[in-house]
Amino acid sequence: MDKNSRTYDSLHMGRSSIDLYSNDIGAPFDEITSFAAYVGGSPTNISVGGKRLGLNTALITGLGEDPVGDFILKFLNTEGVDTTHVVRKPNHRSSAVVLGIEPPDKFPLVYYRDNCADIELTIDDVLAAPIADSMVFQFAGTNLSKEPSRSATMFAAEQAKQYGTDVVFDIDFRPDQWHDPRAFGVVARSVLPSVDIVIGTNDEINAAMLTEASQISLTHSQVSDAKVEGDTHTAIRTLLTLGPKAVIEKVGALGSRIHLADSDEPIEAKGYPVEITNILGAGDAFGAGFIYGYTKNWPLRKACRLGNACGAIVVTQHGCANFMPTLDEAMAFVDARGGLG
Repeated sequence: MDKNSRTYDSLHMGRSSIDLYSNDIGAPFDEITSFAAYVGGSPTNISVGGKRLGLNTALITGLGEDPVGDFILKFLNTEGVDTTHVVRKPNHRSSAVVLGIEPPDKFPLVYYRDNCADIELTIDDVLAAPIADSMVFQFAGTNLSKEPSRSATMFAAEQAKQYGTDVVFDIDFRPDQWHDPRAFGVVARSVLPSVDIVIGTNDEINAAMLTEASQISLTHSQVSDAKVEGDTHTAIRTLLTLGPKAVIEKVGALGSRIHLADSDEPIEAKGYPVEITNILGAGDAFGAGFIYGYTKNWPLRKACRLGNACGAIVVTQHGCANFMPTLDEAMAFVDARGGLG
């Protein structure tokens, strides 16, 4: 099927949740008095961000047969994301996230994902989804943390490769979602032959590759505090031998770097410095902007610059999916700061 005739610009698979974000910005977690309720989950956020930019996006996720699932589904339908393949999972719960906001660098985060519905996605759910009718298939690393979502996601990536659908893997390394954070790298590497583009921070790239120089250190004996240190350049060059044609390295306020399989020199895509309110969701906004440019056949640097802009806009806001910019808003932002050049 000709990509230009496909119904969907992008199909996203993975986490969905209700996100409860502290209204008491700057307050320690134990002094929070109220929360605002938004929709979250990395692929869900990206599907909303892409839709707001003008893409035709669809989502594969699992929701419980519960009021939280109703809350998430109503928001997605209002946004115009195609929810045909959002499945309700009886006897499982829609997940939740609780977040404290202490800018510029403290954002304590608690996941409630026991018995969660989105990790119950199956191969049958994938077979019903429009992978062959999408230009891009995007998934997140947390999908791979447990069965049946792990094999369903790997099957989806294989199907996408077969149909000529470009595969974007957002590493999305969440250490506390794994029984052992080192296991993440083993599973992540196994899916790379089906992947075209990898997106991640240096921590995430090192976690995926676990190069000889890398090590995972746990602080306070808490796996959720895992930090990964290592030779990111070596990790990226090794990763690029396993199948992907490009690695997009997110480097915070500096923007992003594009590493190509056929070139040793990265391409710099500068960021747009702003005052931070909440960093959670910046990476998802980046993913939405990047995928928009990618589906429009922009050069990778220009696509990354739009991703940087979308991320910069969202970090000035309270939440994530609810604050994704439209294309007009993103372009007004970049035009005021020298454009995408």
